Amino acid sequence: MEQDRRQFIGKVAVAAAPLFVPRSAWGANDRLAYGVIGAGGRGRYLNRNFQKLGGQCVAVCDVYEPNVQKALTDSQGAKSYLDYHELLQQEGIDAVIIATPDHQHYPCLQAALDAKKDVYLEKPMSHSLEESAKIVQAVRRTKQIVQVGMQRRSAEPLIKGKQLVDSGILGKITMVKPQWNWNIAKELDNSPLPGKLDWQRFLGGARDHEMQPMRFRYWRYFWDYSGGNMTDQGTHLMDVVQWFTNSGPPRSAISYGQVAKMIGAETPDVFCAVFEYPDLMATWTLNYANSYENGWSIQFQGDKGTMILDEDGFRVWKEPWKENREPVEKLEAAVPIESHIQNFLDCVKSRKEPNAPVEAGANAVAAPHLANLAFHQHRQVYLGADGKVS
Repeated sequence: MEQDRRQFIGKVAVAAAPLFVPRSAWGANDRLAYGVIGAGGRGRYLNRNFQKLGGQCVAVCDVYEPNVQKALTDSQGAKSYLDYHELLQQEGIDAVIIATPDHQHYPCLQAALDAKKDVYLEKPMSHSLEESAKIVQAVRRTKQIVQVGMQRRSAEPLIKGKQLVDSGILGKITMVKPQWNWNIAKELDNSPLPGKLDWQRFLGGARDHEMQPMRFRYWRYFWDYSGGNMTDQGTHLMDVVQWFTNSGPPRSAISYGQVAKMIGAETPDVFCAVFEYPDLMATWTLNYANSYENGWSIQFQGDKGTMILDEDGFRVWKEPWKENREPVEKLEAAVPIESHIQNFLDCVKSRKEPNAPVEAGANAVAAPHLANLAFHQHRQVYLGADGKVS
């Protein structure tokens, strides 16, 4: 029964349809023609890296005109759109990058699937647990390749770190401590936006609200458009926690947070969540008002050793630590975005499953979604084997 609980999201998926190759023949030098839906900072970053790896941007869409203009400087000859449905009708597009605010992920993805496009979907994959289940079902009803933007799944140091953990070097893992420290919290800028913004298109299916520049500039810090840093950064780290320990979503979560310095924001800039798994517990903390051990890290504590993963690679120490202060294993390497994008490009051609399919995306964001429910309800929240919350 525990295995059923761990795979609850996968159970809602229908059987995958046979895969197909969208072009009559892919040659070694063929360039993927793609569009960008959501041309903010992350979308433009992905666009540049897709082109560096041989992709060709032929279309750009965003609700904010300055974003479109900036993206077009990196995409000579690309057409621009305000409505992503019109972009998806453009002839010759093989795939799309979706890098919109979180609340637009599902509708944009569904439209792309309806248009028979492959998709590189930024994380967090969904805006709720319910959306996660819908996305898995939607993708598995099609023949499309969908890669969720959790680049650690394609990173050499993490793949090798996972192999080490699987070898048993840490023994029985009882505690995992992901954290992210970054001293950037400050009052949100609500000054007028330069350039044209289609506010109603930005809202999409979110509740109606008067236009406030800060809600667009910092959409990640408002519940209507995001799960905050709990899901934004937490998707990356909780995915690694569950991947390395071979566990599915947690049984339960509790969470506490506060807006310490990011005045105007709704989502916390300092928080801690505790997750219950069958064989271990995990504490996920974030502090955007402090830079000690700046950046992200994950500490795996086992009865035979400890591993620390961070943006520089990993180190492993044997137990007892006091007598073994030099690491017995280490790898110094960054976590690049290029390998994850390359995996997507390869899978578009081969029609093989990518490194971060939608099931992985759903499981990765399940714990952060559960923690947000606990935060809002001021209680411990439980996740059942059927995916229902109590």
